[in-house]
Amino acid sequence: IGAAKLVVVIAIFLLTFYVISQVFEIKMDANLGHIFARSALDAAARSTKPPRYKCGISKACPEKHFAFKMASGAANVVGPKICVEDNVLMSGVKNNVGRGINVALVNGKTGEAIDTKFFDMWGGDVAPFIEFLKSIQDGTIVLMGTYDDGATKLNEEARKLIAELGSTSITNLGFRDNWVFCGGKGIKTKSPFEQHIKNNKDTNKYEGWPEVVEMEGCIPQKQD
Repeated sequence: IGAAKLVVVIAIFLLTFYVISQVFEIKMDANLGHIFARSALDAAARSTKPPRYKCGISKACPEKHFAFKMASGAANVVGPKICVEDNVLMSGVKNNVGRGINVALVNGKTGEAIDTKFFDMWGGDVAPFIEFLKSIQDGTIVLMGTYDDGATKLNEEARKLIAELGSTSITNLGFRDNWVFCGGKGIKTKSPFEQHIKNNKDTNKYEGWPEVVEMEGCIPQKQD
């Protein structure tokens, strides 16, 4: 009888151990499965997350090109923004923008900022703007964006100097038009980087002002 009881106890013990081990393994398998599934999902999320390019542009620039992105001002409320090679050169946050035409100068060989200025073309004087345009050195990348009004004080001399930087829209820039432009001193052709929206009360997004214009692209590095 004693031997029979011992056999039964051993059998129950083994059965219990088997059941526990099975449950434990199932739980382990489930946990491992969950871990692997989560890792796979994380990996998938990482692979589908779009990469970020300089200045937040939509695709990477080729070698020997500088990435840029810029936007005109929004009415007379939000200032323009100019970014080159992931460096925000001008913006409302930097507090270096103003009514009129905002200008950033960039070294055509290195992509580094040279200067930033704004010129009030509503209540200001065009003469300092003309002197500034004349002082720009050959090989300099020139980025411009309007804020509020960039045209009222512009004269033929100023427009001609900007046209020589590669602009085609500057001759038609009018009161409260929105305009962004990227050209260069010494450029031999018209710049492909220019956006212009006319101030039109029938189509304006804001009362008295057209919608913001944005532009991005890749500027070829100046070669010796």
